[in-house]
Amino acid sequence: MRKRTIIAIIVAFVLTIGVSALWSAQTDKRDGDPDANTIEDNGSRAGQSVEKKSGNKLGKIFGAPFKAIGHLFHHKDNDKLQRMTAKDAEKFESSPAMRVEDARSDIKEKKVSANATAREHFASGRALLMNGRLNEAISELTTAVSLDPSLTEVHDLLGIAYDRKGLPERAKDEFDKAVHNAPENAQTLNDLGFSLYQNGNYRAAVDRLKRAAKLAPHDERILNNLALAQCRLGKYDDAYKNFARAAGELDGHLNVATMLERAGREDDAIKHYEAALRVQPNSTVALRRVIDLYQRTGRTERAEQARGVLASFANGAVVARSGR
Repeated sequence: MRKRTIIAIIVAFVLTIGVSALWSAQTDKRDGDPDANTIEDNGSRAGQSVEKKSGNKLGKIFGAPFKAIGHLFHHKDNDKLQRMTAKDAEKFESSPAMRVEDARSDIKEKKVSANATAREHFASGRALLMNGRLNEAISELTTAVSLDPSLTEVHDLLGIAYDRKGLPERAKDEFDKAVHNAPENAQTLNDLGFSLYQNGNYRAAVDRLKRAAKLAPHDERILNNLALAQCRLGKYDDAYKNFARAAGELDGHLNVATMLERAGREDDAIKHYEAALRVQPNSTVALRRVIDLYQRTGRTERAEQARGVLASFANGAVVARSGR
């Protein structure tokens, strides 16, 4: 019985360490353009029209093993620390296997039959693309367009798939086909523009994204992508205008300040954080960032003043817009 108890404890320990490692490995990984990721962390939408599931969140963990771990430490009646009993060990040993579900579970994938239609292959390919299964997605989408060449939207998704595989030339070929077939499609132009941006073709990216913005002047994702490309060209005034068009003056100043800060232009970043505070004096994001920049640039008196303002809000002032 003692041997069984020891084995159960070892298994519990290994499972705990394994899940911790899985969580760490998944949450630390971050794909995509770092600037686009940064403004998305600020709450702004960017990137291509088909979003991919991050796969970074450990969803639900099912099964009794962790209930057994709980019995190692607490008694159900008095909440006191207890030793693991033989009965607990038996429960642990008979527990079903653990199952982990990640974000991919949100998108249902249906296997298509041998005589499936082009639309069915298209739907399957789109689901696979959103779940990050790029090779399978490309296979399904290629089959779809071979069955029905008039299914022009397939080329846009193929472009995104090749882009994510790190094949920019093949991606551009597919995006060009998509734009040729639907020259007035804003989302296709956005996807091509963002692909060009990610691959360093900033002027071409701005050209495509400007065309997309004319077709969809209120599309937040397109405007933010255009602003990101303009930042890479050093056109921060133009970038601010598009960030502001996307989500208002506050977000416009915060996003362009973040990009300036990342580019090492701290004085210009400070000006935009200060402008953000004029728009919303209780923006904790702007206050924290400007305090750090004041300190780093030797403006200690301003840093102390800003700290006092931030402390006054922390002591009871209502912060608007979810703390921004």
